[in-house]
Amino acid sequence: MTDPATLAGLDPATLGDVLRVAGDPGFDRWQDQIRRTGGCADPIHLTGSTKTLDPATKTVLHTYDTDNEPGGRLRVACGNRRASRCPSCAWTYAGDTYHLIRAGLTGDPAKGTPKTVRDHPRVFATLTAPSFGPVHNRPTNGGRCRCGTHHPDNAPELGTALNPAKYDYAGAVLWNNHASDLWRYFTIYLRREIAARAGLTQKAAREQSRLSFGKVAEYQKRGAVHFHAVIRFDGPTGPDTPPPHWATLGLLTDAIRAAAARVKVVVPANEEHGYVKDWDLRWGDQIDVQPIGAFGNGEDLTEQAVASYVAKYATKAAETTGTVDRRVGNREAALLLGVPEHPRRLMEACFDLDKAYPDRKLSAWAHMLGFRGHFSTKSRRYSTTLGALRQVRADYRAAQQRAALGLPHPDDAPEATTLTLAFWSYAGHGHTPGESWLAANIARDIQANRETARQARAELNDEGDDWT
Repeated sequence: MTDPATLAGLDPATLGDVLRVAGDPGFDRWQDQIRRTGGCADPIHLTGSTKTLDPATKTVLHTYDTDNEPGGRLRVACGNRRASRCPSCAWTYAGDTYHLIRAGLTGDPAKGTPKTVRDHPRVFATLTAPSFGPVHNRPTNGGRCRCGTHHPDNAPELGTALNPAKYDYAGAVLWNNHASDLWRYFTIYLRREIAARAGLTQKAAREQSRLSFGKVAEYQKRGAVHFHAVIRFDGPTGPDTPPPHWATLGLLTDAIRAAAARVKVVVPANEEHGYVKDWDLRWGDQIDVQPIGAFGNGEDLTEQAVASYVAKYATKAAETTGTVDRRVGNREAALLLGVPEHPRRLMEACFDLDKAYPDRKLSAWAHMLGFRGHFSTKSRRYSTTLGALRQVRADYRAAQQRAALGLPHPDDAPEATTLTLAFWSYAGHGHTPGESWLAANIARDIQANRETARQARAELNDEGDDWT
């Protein structure tokens, strides 16, 4: 981990701190703490103690105190979902999202979803934003961009306005800001369209069927949010009952397109601040609905591919467009932070609009280009929850700890239940420069081991499950 060849490239201050940390008597324990966090880039520091008692005899079975830890602190993972902030914790979040989405597609009784959901009609739908002005792009037919250039894949100008003076930056950030409202109205209209196509009242349709979904938000290069959603037809009580005979893929596909076309959110004009006309916010024309099983070109769209795609974007946000991954105080901050022109103009539009529409809190979400919704959401009965998946992991680690300390497991001996008293205080977060470098190396080692294990499983099972 401390290869001299890699140390040679460090600046003197960081190198000195690496040597200080590595030479500390508690270095081995510090490494153990960081490995337990998965190589977290910004761990939370806690101080405190725990005491485990036998409640019947008041005998102390085990004690723990952070006074004996390096620096007198226990380091735990930050849990941030953003890959730009903490790749290690984002990897865990993506894995949980993957299993949540996949459980709703293939079924997983251990996660509360029966295997029979695989026989339910399921589609992968993409709902996009409308145009706010022409941007540099790569036409799918292989032609030139409207600027007359063949742009390479990673060209920085892709997604930026061809004519910034005429681009509707205000409309773009207002659309992002209301995207969650558009989705909410879409789900309302979708149920109405399904009932109409089935020839039923809305009440009768609800009594015979239920819609379940899991979705994720993704930023396009132009800075507009769009949603990818798994939408599944279930029976009246959810995934454990079959959908009615009329609940077909064709009906669901048609209803999605019709519902999306009906949605409209109106943002009223505010002449006092120079906005003289209403904004009619709608979904864009590019609505893609594919049955989970095949792409339009005949390529398989498997449950695993869909779950991997959703999980991938659950850890990304507006920083993929060139903006920053944390709040900024004012419009000048974007310029000082070196944000490229197109996302900077979108951020500036947030600050400009904030005075006219203070209830939308656009300035607080300028770093997100106005979007203030959740990136990954699901309906209640789609599958398991992220909280349940985290609890399984916590229970597993607690069982490991009990076994290591020789404490009884509650399931094995209910009468031998123990009582744990805990006292914790927040003591800060993060790493020193040297700790940060060492933690990044630990994270890379962990990721390399995971990749080796994944490849071995893929060869054994003939499948490439990224997060098992």
